[in-house]
Amino acid sequence: MTSIVPLALPEVLLITPKRHGDARGWFAETWSRKSLAGAGIDCDFVQDNQAYNAKTGTVRGLHFQTAPHAQAKLVRVLKGAIYDVAVDVRQGSATFGRWVGAKLTAEGGEQLFVPRGFAHG
Repeated sequence: MTSIVPLALPEVLLITPKRHGDARGWFAETWSRKSLAGAGIDCDFVQDNQAYNAKTGTVRGLHFQTAPHAQAKLVRVLKGAIYDVAVDVRQGSATFGRWVGAKLTAEGGEQLFVPRGFAHG
């Protein structure tokens, strides 16, 4: 079973897929529309990106798209670890300007779900 934990900004979720392992390694379902809909995640993901940082401590900045190009994000790490941050930039929101962060590791398989209306980086 995938673990889904709301963070201090409850729309931002820390998702840890269950890994099924054997002598060959492991397998994990990293996204399932049906499973995650139960946690209130109803997104149509249309793009998948991958980044590589050659140097430890690299900061890539905050990323945000405005309507009609706004998009939710699902962030995970393939090697090493990162500290990812989500900032509520929704005008008029009760949590406008607040941020939350989480450490994501390749070893743990954690993912950060960042909904539309939030910047992340």
